[in-house]
Amino acid sequence: MAHSETKSHQSPGAIRPRRSSRASVRQAILLAAAALLAAACTGGSTGPSGAASGKSIVVTYSILGAVVKDLVGPEATVTVLMPNGSDPHDWAPSAKDIETMTKADLLVENGLNLEGGMGDAFTQAERAGVKRFIASDHITVRHVGAGEGIDASADQLAGAPDPHLWMDPLTIRDVVAALAAELTTDLGIDVSARATDLEARLTALNDRLRAILNTVPPAQRSLVTGHESLGYFAQRYGFKLVGAIIPSLSSQAESSAANLAALEAKVRATGVKAVFTELGTDPSVAQAVGRDTGAEVVQLTTHAVPADGSYFTFVTNIANLVAENLK
Repeated sequence: MAHSETKSHQSPGAIRPRRSSRASVRQAILLAAAALLAAACTGGSTGPSGAASGKSIVVTYSILGAVVKDLVGPEATVTVLMPNGSDPHDWAPSAKDIETMTKADLLVENGLNLEGGMGDAFTQAERAGVKRFIASDHITVRHVGAGEGIDASADQLAGAPDPHLWMDPLTIRDVVAALAAELTTDLGIDVSARATDLEARLTALNDRLRAILNTVPPAQRSLVTGHESLGYFAQRYGFKLVGAIIPSLSSQAESSAANLAALEAKVRATGVKAVFTELGTDPSVAQAVGRDTGAEVVQLTTHAVPADGSYFTFVTNIANLVAENLK
């Protein structure tokens, strides 16, 4: 319609543009529009990964991944390797997982042999030039105390380092501060404002958990667990570790009849009201301990983030379960 109107106003002697010239103009306009649309969709500075910096961060397990995502926000793409709820003591990466690791800009791991099946993959990533951030290098590591263990396994002797650092919000706060600094230094990503906010929320979370757990009377602040995963939690909030069904810092160990008999004797002697089982604990063994001692058997989710993906919800749920079953 526009072309017919133009033609009706042309003078008889006007030189009409050739079809090829019109096509070239039309093509140029279309190309320009496509370029503008592409720029608008990418936001200008967004990298190919969809993150503002275009950087890629790979985290080994889901709970640490939840914290890293909270810290990083839209500044980088965060990929968690282990499926949520996997046992980090037992999980091993596939060839595709290893490829993901070797293509990352930063690999965030727990350390202290938590990711026991990933040693070779860590080496491959390092050889590929991937920077590594080991969370346990930046905290005050808890060690097994004298009398906590009831066997002589290497990782349960007094002085053995405890890898379950995510069970204490203030320990996680130390990890956040260190990772924020490393993101600036190694990746050129400034998350300082997000780090300040997250550290403040973790401090408030610690206060909230303390209020929940202070409802448990001092005489009932004893913990029996599936394996020794609540050490940081017990240390922070004033609980005593009586023992574990699997007397080890790793869920891959096994419990003997002698260990179970000793544990049941401790439960009876201390009047422990609940046995908290976790991922990797044989349910039938836990139920047997409960039947023999009269203690309630309660399942704790210590290795998976809840549906909302929040570390805050995760640890609050644990505190509520502990308080409800011991007070």
